[in-house]
Amino acid sequence: MPLVIVGISVLSLLFLMTKLKLNGFIALLLVAVGVALVQGVSLEKIPDVLAGGIGDQIGDTMIVIGLGAMVGRVMGDCGAAQRIAGKLVDTFGLRWVQVAMVVTAMLIGVTMFYEVAFVIIVPIAFTIVRVTRANLLWVGLPMSIALSTMHSFLPPHPGPTAVAASFDASVGLTLFYGLFFAVPFGALIALVWPRLPFVRRMNPEIPQGLVTERTFSDEEMPGMGWSLSVALFPVVLIAGAAVYDMAVPDSDAALPFVTFIGSAPIALLLTLLLALWAFGPRIGRGLAEVSKSCNSAAQAMAMILLVIGAGGAFKGVLVEGGISDYIKNLTDDWPVSPIFLAWLIAVILRVALGSATVAVVTAAGVVQPMIAGSGVHPELMVLAVSCGSIAFSHVNDPGFWMFKEYFNLSVIDAIKARTTYTTVLAVLGLGGVLAVEASLDALGL
Repeated sequence: MPLVIVGISVLSLLFLMTKLKLNGFIALLLVAVGVALVQGVSLEKIPDVLAGGIGDQIGDTMIVIGLGAMVGRVMGDCGAAQRIAGKLVDTFGLRWVQVAMVVTAMLIGVTMFYEVAFVIIVPIAFTIVRVTRANLLWVGLPMSIALSTMHSFLPPHPGPTAVAASFDASVGLTLFYGLFFAVPFGALIALVWPRLPFVRRMNPEIPQGLVTERTFSDEEMPGMGWSLSVALFPVVLIAGAAVYDMAVPDSDAALPFVTFIGSAPIALLLTLLLALWAFGPRIGRGLAEVSKSCNSAAQAMAMILLVIGAGGAFKGVLVEGGISDYIKNLTDDWPVSPIFLAWLIAVILRVALGSATVAVVTAAGVVQPMIAGSGVHPELMVLAVSCGSIAFSHVNDPGFWMFKEYFNLSVIDAIKARTTYTTVLAVLGLGGVLAVEASLDALGL
Protein backbone atom coordinates (compact mmCIF):
# COMPACT_ATOMS: atom_id res chain seq x y z
CA MET A 1 0.00 0.00 0.00
CA PRO A 2 2.70 2.62 0.83
CA LEU A 3 4.35 2.10 -2.58
CA VAL A 4 0.94 2.51 -4.25
CA ILE A 5 0.55 5.83 -2.42
CA VAL A 6 3.94 6.94 -3.76
CA GLY A 7 2.88 6.00 -7.30
CA ILE A 8 -0.43 7.84 -7.05
CA SER A 9 1.24 10.93 -5.59
CA VAL A 10 3.71 11.07 -8.47
CA LEU A 11 0.93 10.72 -11.05
CA SER A 12 -1.07 13.43 -9.26
CA LEU A 13 1.89 15.76 -9.36
CA LEU A 14 2.41 15.15 -13.06
CA PHE A 15 -1.28 15.83 -13.71
CA LEU A 16 -1.26 19.09 -11.76
CA MET A 17 1.84 20.40 -13.52
CA THR A 18 1.39 19.10 -17.07
CA LYS A 19 -2.38 19.16 -17.57
CA LEU A 20 -3.46 21.92 -15.22
CA LYS A 21 -0.19 23.90 -15.66
CA LEU A 22 -0.02 24.56 -11.93
CA ASN A 23 3.11 26.20 -10.54
CA GLY A 24 5.61 23.58 -9.31
CA PHE A 25 5.86 25.05 -5.81
CA ILE A 26 2.09 24.97 -5.29
CA ALA A 27 1.68 21.52 -6.86
CA LEU A 28 4.38 19.98 -4.68
CA LEU A 29 2.89 21.41 -1.50
CA LEU A 30 -0.62 20.21 -2.40
CA VAL A 31 0.56 16.68 -3.13
CA ALA A 32 2.70 16.65 0.02
CA VAL A 33 -0.34 17.57 2.14
CA GLY A 34 -2.39 14.87 0.39
CA VAL A 35 0.25 12.19 1.04
CA ALA A 36 0.52 13.24 4.68
CA LEU A 37 -3.26 12.90 5.14
CA VAL A 38 -3.41 9.48 3.46
CA GLN A 39 -0.42 8.21 5.43
CA GLY A 40 -2.11 9.13 8.70
CA VAL A 41 0.11 12.03 9.75
CA SER A 42 -1.87 13.96 12.35
CA LEU A 43 -3.41 17.25 11.22
CA GLU A 44 -1.56 19.34 13.77
CA LYS A 45 1.76 17.76 12.75
CA ILE A 46 1.46 18.27 8.97
CA PRO A 47 2.55 21.96 8.98
CA ASP A 48 5.62 21.05 11.03
CA VAL A 49 6.50 18.19 8.69
CA LEU A 50 6.17 20.47 5.65
CA ALA A 51 8.22 23.21 7.30
CA GLY A 52 10.82 20.69 8.45
CA GLY A 53 11.15 19.22 4.95
CA ILE A 54 11.50 22.66 3.39
CA GLY A 55 13.91 23.77 6.09
CA ASP A 56 16.12 20.71 5.75
CA GLN A 57 16.31 21.09 2.01
CA ILE A 58 16.69 24.86 1.84
CA GLY A 59 19.08 24.83 4.78
CA ASP A 60 21.35 22.50 2.83
CA THR A 61 21.10 24.25 -0.50
CA MET A 62 20.05 27.90 -0.21
CA ILE A 63 23.43 29.29 0.87
CA VAL A 64 25.29 27.18 -1.67
CA ILE A 65 22.96 27.87 -4.58
CA GLY A 66 22.52 31.55 -3.69
CA LEU A 67 26.24 32.29 -3.32
CA GLY A 68 27.09 30.16 -6.35
CA ALA A 69 24.58 32.03 -8.49
CA MET A 70 25.99 35.36 -7.32
CA VAL A 71 29.57 34.32 -8.11
CA GLY A 72 28.45 33.14 -11.53
CA ARG A 73 26.56 36.34 -12.30
CA VAL A 74 29.45 38.56 -11.13
CA MET A 75 31.81 36.60 -13.38
CA GLY A 76 29.33 36.79 -16.24
CA ASP A 77 28.70 40.53 -15.97
CA CYS A 78 32.40 41.37 -16.12
CA GLY A 79 33.26 38.95 -18.94
CA ALA A 80 35.21 36.41 -16.83
CA ALA A 81 32.79 33.57 -17.64
CA GLN A 82 33.05 34.44 -21.34
CA ARG A 83 36.85 34.41 -21.07
CA ILE A 84 36.84 30.86 -19.58
CA ALA A 85 34.17 29.65 -22.00
CA GLY A 86 36.12 31.03 -24.95
CA LYS A 87 39.30 29.35 -23.75
CA LEU A 88 37.54 26.00 -23.42
CA VAL A 89 36.12 26.31 -26.93
CA ASP A 90 39.49 27.41 -28.35
CA THR A 91 41.34 24.57 -26.60
CA PHE A 92 38.96 21.72 -27.33
CA GLY A 93 37.20 23.14 -30.38
CA LEU A 94 33.44 23.48 -30.70
CA ARG A 95 33.24 19.84 -31.78
CA TRP A 96 34.76 18.66 -28.48
CA VAL A 97 33.08 21.11 -26.13
CA GLN A 98 31.17 18.26 -24.49
CA VAL A 99 34.45 16.54 -23.63
CA ALA A 100 35.62 19.79 -22.08
CA MET A 101 32.50 19.92 -19.90
CA VAL A 102 32.89 16.27 -18.83
CA VAL A 103 36.56 16.67 -17.93
CA THR A 104 35.85 19.89 -16.02
CA ALA A 105 32.88 18.39 -14.18
CA MET A 106 34.72 15.21 -13.17
CA LEU A 107 37.79 17.04 -11.91
CA ILE A 108 35.69 19.48 -9.90
CA GLY A 109 32.97 17.00 -8.94
CA VAL A 110 35.17 14.28 -7.48
CA THR A 111 35.32 16.14 -4.15
CA MET A 112 32.40 18.58 -4.38
CA PHE A 113 28.67 18.15 -3.82
CA TYR A 114 26.56 18.01 -6.99
CA GLU A 115 24.80 21.26 -6.12
CA VAL A 116 28.02 23.13 -5.33
CA ALA A 117 29.87 22.02 -8.44
CA PHE A 118 26.76 22.59 -10.55
CA VAL A 119 26.35 26.25 -9.60
CA ILE A 120 30.07 26.85 -10.15
CA ILE A 121 30.22 25.34 -13.63
CA VAL A 122 26.76 26.13 -15.03
CA PRO A 123 27.48 29.85 -15.72
CA ILE A 124 30.33 28.75 -17.99
CA ALA A 125 27.99 26.31 -19.75
CA PHE A 126 25.39 29.09 -20.17
CA THR A 127 28.05 31.41 -21.63
CA ILE A 128 29.26 28.76 -24.09
CA VAL A 129 25.65 28.26 -25.22
CA ARG A 130 25.07 31.99 -25.63
CA VAL A 131 28.31 32.60 -27.54
CA THR A 132 28.20 29.50 -29.77
CA ARG A 133 24.40 29.26 -30.18
CA ALA A 134 24.62 25.58 -29.24
CA ASN A 135 21.68 23.69 -27.71
CA LEU A 136 21.61 24.19 -23.92
CA LEU A 137 21.34 20.46 -23.20
CA TRP A 138 24.10 19.68 -25.71
CA VAL A 139 26.51 21.60 -23.46
CA GLY A 140 24.88 21.36 -20.03
CA LEU A 141 23.70 17.74 -19.91
CA PRO A 142 27.22 16.19 -20.11
CA MET A 143 28.23 18.41 -17.19
CA SER A 144 25.23 17.34 -15.09
CA ILE A 145 25.70 13.63 -15.85
CA ALA A 146 29.40 13.73 -14.95
CA LEU A 147 28.63 15.54 -11.69
CA SER A 148 25.82 13.10 -10.82
CA THR A 149 28.19 10.18 -11.29
CA MET A 150 30.92 11.60 -9.09
CA HIS A 151 28.47 12.72 -6.39
CA SER A 152 26.49 9.49 -6.13
CA PHE A 153 29.13 6.83 -6.70
CA LEU A 154 32.18 7.98 -4.81
CA PRO A 155 33.43 9.22 -1.44
CA PRO A 156 34.14 11.79 -0.04
CA HIS A 157 30.56 12.66 -0.98
CA PRO A 158 28.16 12.38 1.99
CA GLY A 159 26.16 9.28 1.00
CA PRO A 160 29.07 6.95 0.13
CA THR A 161 31.14 8.29 3.04
CA ALA A 162 28.35 7.66 5.55
CA VAL A 163 27.88 4.10 4.26
CA ALA A 164 31.63 3.44 4.36
CA ALA A 165 31.64 4.38 8.03
CA SER A 166 28.58 2.19 8.67
CA PHE A 167 30.19 -0.82 6.93
CA ASP A 168 33.64 -0.16 8.43
CA ALA A 169 34.99 0.07 4.88
CA SER A 170 38.09 1.90 3.73
CA VAL A 171 37.17 5.25 2.14
CA GLY A 172 40.39 5.18 0.12
CA LEU A 173 39.77 1.68 -1.27
CA THR A 174 36.13 2.53 -1.99
CA LEU A 175 37.24 5.55 -4.01
CA PHE A 176 39.97 3.51 -5.75
CA TYR A 177 37.62 0.69 -6.80
CA GLY A 178 34.85 3.11 -7.76
CA LEU A 179 37.01 5.20 -10.07
CA PHE A 180 37.55 2.16 -12.31
CA PHE A 181 33.94 2.25 -13.49
CA ALA A 182 32.60 5.64 -12.39
CA VAL A 183 34.83 7.61 -14.79
CA PRO A 184 34.30 5.50 -17.96
CA PHE A 185 30.58 4.92 -17.35
CA GLY A 186 29.93 8.54 -16.43
CA ALA A 187 31.83 9.81 -19.48
CA LEU A 188 30.05 7.32 -21.75
CA ILE A 189 26.56 8.36 -20.66
CA ALA A 190 27.53 12.04 -20.63
CA LEU A 191 28.55 11.87 -24.29
CA VAL A 192 25.81 9.53 -25.49
CA TRP A 193 22.74 11.03 -23.82
CA PRO A 194 22.71 14.45 -25.57
CA ARG A 195 22.83 12.57 -28.89
CA LEU A 196 19.68 10.52 -28.26
CA PRO A 197 16.78 11.61 -30.51
CA PHE A 198 14.36 12.36 -27.66
CA VAL A 199 16.94 14.62 -26.01
CA ARG A 200 18.00 16.36 -29.22
CA ARG A 201 14.38 17.38 -29.82
CA MET A 202 14.51 19.48 -26.64
CA ASN A 203 15.79 23.01 -27.13
CA PRO A 204 15.26 24.97 -23.89
CA GLU A 205 16.23 28.60 -23.42
CA ILE A 206 18.65 29.77 -20.73
CA PRO A 207 16.60 30.93 -17.69
CA GLN A 208 16.41 34.71 -17.56
CA GLY A 209 18.58 36.53 -15.04
CA LEU A 210 21.20 33.84 -14.57
CA VAL A 211 23.59 35.00 -17.28
CA THR A 212 24.39 38.35 -18.85
CA GLU A 213 23.16 39.00 -22.37
CA ARG A 214 26.18 41.15 -23.20
CA THR A 215 28.98 39.98 -25.49
CA PHE A 216 32.38 41.38 -24.47
CA SER A 217 35.31 42.32 -26.65
CA ASP A 218 38.70 40.83 -25.81
CA GLU A 219 39.88 44.11 -24.30
CA GLU A 220 36.86 44.36 -21.99
CA MET A 221 37.27 40.92 -20.43
CA PRO A 222 39.54 40.29 -17.42
CA GLY A 223 42.59 38.14 -17.98
CA MET A 224 42.47 34.36 -18.01
CA GLY A 225 44.57 34.17 -14.85
CA TRP A 226 42.12 36.10 -12.69
CA SER A 227 39.07 34.53 -14.33
CA LEU A 228 40.29 30.99 -13.75
CA SER A 229 41.63 31.75 -10.27
CA VAL A 230 38.25 32.96 -9.04
CA ALA A 231 36.43 30.02 -10.67
CA LEU A 232 38.80 27.48 -9.10
CA PHE A 233 39.15 29.15 -5.72
CA PRO A 234 36.23 27.28 -4.08
CA VAL A 235 37.40 24.03 -5.68
CA VAL A 236 40.84 24.44 -4.11
CA LEU A 237 39.37 25.25 -0.69
CA ILE A 238 36.82 22.41 -0.65
CA ALA A 239 39.01 19.76 -2.26
CA GLY A 240 42.02 20.79 -0.20
CA ALA A 241 40.03 20.47 3.01
CA ALA A 242 38.79 17.01 2.02
CA VAL A 243 42.31 15.79 1.24
CA TYR A 244 43.70 17.34 4.43
CA ASP A 245 40.97 15.69 6.50
CA MET A 246 41.89 12.25 5.10
CA ALA A 247 45.62 12.80 5.56
CA VAL A 248 45.80 13.98 9.19
CA PRO A 249 44.55 12.55 12.50
CA ASP A 250 41.46 13.95 14.18
CA SER A 251 43.67 15.54 16.84
CA ASP A 252 45.45 17.79 14.31
CA ALA A 253 45.38 21.38 15.59
CA ALA A 254 44.74 22.96 12.20
CA LEU A 255 41.90 20.60 11.21
CA PRO A 256 39.01 22.70 12.60
CA PHE A 257 40.18 25.80 10.70
CA VAL A 258 40.79 23.88 7.47
CA THR A 259 37.38 22.22 7.78
CA PHE A 260 35.78 25.62 8.37
CA ILE A 261 37.21 27.36 5.29
CA GLY A 262 36.70 24.17 3.25
CA SER A 263 32.99 23.93 3.98
CA ALA A 264 30.91 24.77 0.92
CA PRO A 265 29.11 27.86 2.33
CA ILE A 266 32.30 29.47 3.67
CA ALA A 267 34.33 28.59 0.57
CA LEU A 268 31.70 30.15 -1.69
CA LEU A 269 31.34 33.21 0.55
CA LEU A 270 35.10 33.78 0.39
CA THR A 271 34.96 33.26 -3.38
CA LEU A 272 32.20 35.86 -3.71
CA LEU A 273 34.25 38.38 -1.73
CA LEU A 274 37.25 37.66 -3.94
CA ALA A 275 35.12 38.04 -7.09
CA LEU A 276 33.61 41.33 -5.88
CA TRP A 277 37.10 42.77 -5.42
CA ALA A 278 38.83 41.14 -8.40
CA PHE A 279 36.11 42.17 -10.85
CA GLY A 280 35.20 45.41 -9.08
CA PRO A 281 37.65 47.85 -7.43
CA ARG A 282 40.68 45.99 -8.79
CA ILE A 283 39.69 46.90 -12.35
CA GLY A 284 38.10 50.27 -11.56
CA ARG A 285 34.46 49.20 -11.11
CA GLY A 286 32.62 50.39 -8.00
CA LEU A 287 31.22 47.93 -5.47
CA ALA A 288 27.73 49.29 -6.07
CA GLU A 289 27.98 48.30 -9.73
CA VAL A 290 29.23 44.80 -8.91
CA SER A 291 26.57 44.38 -6.21
CA LYS A 292 23.86 44.85 -8.85
CA SER A 293 24.99 41.51 -10.30
CA CYS A 294 24.37 39.86 -6.90
CA ASN A 295 20.88 41.39 -6.73
CA SER A 296 20.02 40.16 -10.23
CA ALA A 297 21.18 36.64 -9.36
CA ALA A 298 19.14 36.61 -6.13
CA GLN A 299 15.97 37.66 -7.96
CA ALA A 300 16.46 34.98 -10.61
CA MET A 301 16.99 32.29 -7.94
CA ALA A 302 13.81 32.98 -5.93
CA MET A 303 11.44 30.59 -7.73
CA ILE A 304 14.13 27.94 -8.17
CA LEU A 305 14.70 27.88 -4.40
CA LEU A 306 10.96 27.75 -3.69
CA VAL A 307 10.51 24.73 -5.94
CA ILE A 308 13.55 22.94 -4.48
CA GLY A 309 12.22 23.63 -0.97
CA ALA A 310 8.79 22.25 -1.85
CA GLY A 311 10.52 19.14 -3.17
CA GLY A 312 12.03 18.79 0.29
CA ALA A 313 8.55 19.04 1.84
CA PHE A 314 7.32 16.23 -0.43
CA LYS A 315 10.29 14.09 0.59
CA GLY A 316 9.65 14.91 4.25
CA VAL A 317 6.08 13.60 4.32
CA LEU A 318 7.16 10.39 2.58
CA VAL A 319 9.74 9.76 5.29
CA GLU A 320 7.36 10.79 8.09
CA GLY A 321 4.70 8.46 6.68
CA GLY A 322 6.91 5.44 7.40
CA ILE A 323 7.56 4.38 3.82
CA SER A 324 11.26 3.72 4.46
CA ASP A 325 10.39 1.42 7.39
CA TYR A 326 7.88 -0.44 5.21
CA ILE A 327 10.50 -1.10 2.54
CA LYS A 328 13.04 -2.20 5.14
CA ASN A 329 10.62 -4.78 6.56
CA LEU A 330 9.58 -5.93 3.09
CA THR A 331 13.13 -6.75 1.96
CA ASP A 332 14.53 -8.24 5.19
CA ASP A 333 14.34 -11.89 4.09
CA TRP A 334 14.90 -11.74 0.32
CA PRO A 335 17.30 -14.61 -0.65
CA VAL A 336 19.51 -12.85 -3.24
CA SER A 337 23.17 -11.82 -3.63
CA PRO A 338 24.19 -9.29 -0.95
CA ILE A 339 25.58 -6.91 -3.59
CA PHE A 340 22.43 -7.08 -5.71
CA LEU A 341 20.16 -6.80 -2.65
CA ALA A 342 22.07 -3.77 -1.37
CA TRP A 343 21.71 -2.11 -4.78
CA LEU A 344 18.03 -3.05 -5.16
CA ILE A 345 17.01 -1.79 -1.72
CA ALA A 346 18.74 1.52 -2.43
CA VAL A 347 16.87 1.73 -5.77
CA ILE A 348 13.48 1.07 -4.15
CA LEU A 349 14.13 3.61 -1.42
CA ARG A 350 15.32 6.17 -3.96
CA VAL A 351 12.15 5.74 -6.02
CA ALA A 352 9.93 5.97 -2.95
CA LEU A 353 11.67 8.74 -1.00
CA GLY A 354 13.50 10.84 -3.60
CA SER A 355 16.51 11.71 -1.46
CA ALA A 356 19.64 9.80 -2.49
CA THR A 357 21.20 10.42 0.93
CA VAL A 358 18.16 9.06 2.81
CA ALA A 359 18.01 6.08 0.44
CA VAL A 360 21.67 5.23 0.79
CA VAL A 361 21.76 5.53 4.61
CA THR A 362 18.53 3.55 5.07
CA ALA A 363 19.66 0.84 2.67
CA ALA A 364 22.94 0.59 4.56
CA GLY A 365 21.02 -0.14 7.77
CA VAL A 366 19.09 -2.92 6.06
CA VAL A 367 22.05 -4.75 4.52
CA GLN A 368 24.68 -4.14 7.21
CA PRO A 369 23.95 -7.43 9.07
CA MET A 370 24.70 -9.41 5.88
CA ILE A 371 28.26 -8.18 5.49
CA ALA A 372 29.94 -10.21 8.24
CA GLY A 373 29.01 -13.62 6.84
CA SER A 374 28.83 -12.81 3.15
CA GLY A 375 32.53 -12.72 2.34
CA VAL A 376 31.93 -9.65 0.18
CA HIS A 377 34.39 -6.76 0.42
CA PRO A 378 32.68 -4.01 2.44
CA GLU A 379 33.97 -1.44 -0.08
CA LEU A 380 31.97 -3.17 -2.81
CA MET A 381 28.86 -3.12 -0.66
CA VAL A 382 29.34 0.63 -0.22
CA LEU A 383 29.56 1.06 -3.99
CA ALA A 384 26.52 -1.15 -4.59
CA VAL A 385 24.36 0.92 -2.25
CA SER A 386 25.74 4.18 -3.65
CA CYS A 387 25.08 3.18 -7.26
CA GLY A 388 21.51 2.16 -6.43
CA SER A 389 20.82 5.50 -4.80
CA ILE A 390 21.17 7.43 -8.06
CA ALA A 391 18.43 5.53 -9.93
CA PHE A 392 15.10 6.96 -11.04
CA SER A 393 15.53 10.57 -10.01
CA HIS A 394 12.04 12.00 -10.43
CA VAL A 395 9.55 14.44 -8.95
CA ASN A 396 10.14 13.57 -5.28
CA ASP A 397 13.86 14.35 -5.63
CA PRO A 398 14.80 18.00 -4.90
CA GLY A 399 17.79 17.57 -7.23
CA PHE A 400 15.34 16.81 -10.04
CA TRP A 401 13.77 20.23 -9.59
CA MET A 402 17.14 21.96 -9.56
CA PHE A 403 17.98 20.23 -12.86
CA LYS A 404 14.57 21.11 -14.33
CA GLU A 405 14.66 24.78 -13.33
CA TYR A 406 18.26 25.50 -14.35
CA PHE A 407 17.76 23.88 -17.74
CA ASN A 408 14.30 25.45 -18.13
CA LEU A 409 12.58 22.15 -18.97
CA SER A 410 9.01 20.97 -18.63
CA VAL A 411 8.39 18.21 -16.08
CA ILE A 412 7.99 15.60 -18.82
CA ASP A 413 11.21 16.65 -20.59
CA ALA A 414 13.09 16.65 -17.28
CA ILE A 415 11.88 13.10 -16.65
CA LYS A 416 12.94 12.07 -20.15
CA ALA A 417 16.40 13.55 -19.72
CA ARG A 418 17.28 13.11 -16.04
CA THR A 419 15.26 10.09 -14.88
CA THR A 420 16.58 8.02 -17.78
CA TYR A 421 20.24 8.91 -17.38
CA THR A 422 20.24 8.38 -13.61
CA THR A 423 18.63 4.96 -14.04
CA VAL A 424 21.09 3.83 -16.71
CA LEU A 425 23.99 5.03 -14.54
CA ALA A 426 22.64 2.97 -11.62
CA VAL A 427 22.40 -0.19 -13.74
CA LEU A 428 25.87 0.31 -15.21
CA GLY A 429 27.18 0.98 -11.72
CA LEU A 430 25.85 -2.36 -10.50
CA GLY A 431 27.57 -4.03 -13.43
CA GLY A 432 30.78 -2.22 -12.53
CA VAL A 433 30.63 -3.41 -8.91
CA LEU A 434 30.05 -7.01 -10.00
CA ALA A 435 32.95 -6.75 -12.49
CA VAL A 436 35.29 -5.45 -9.75
CA GLU A 437 34.15 -8.27 -7.47
CA ALA A 438 34.89 -10.85 -10.18
CA SER A 439 38.32 -9.31 -10.79
CA LEU A 440 39.21 -9.35 -7.09
CA ASP A 441 38.07 -12.98 -6.82
CA ALA A 442 40.17 -13.92 -9.87
CA LEU A 443 43.19 -12.26 -8.27
CA GLY A 444 42.52 -14.03 -4.97
CA LEU A 445 42.07 -10.75 -3.09
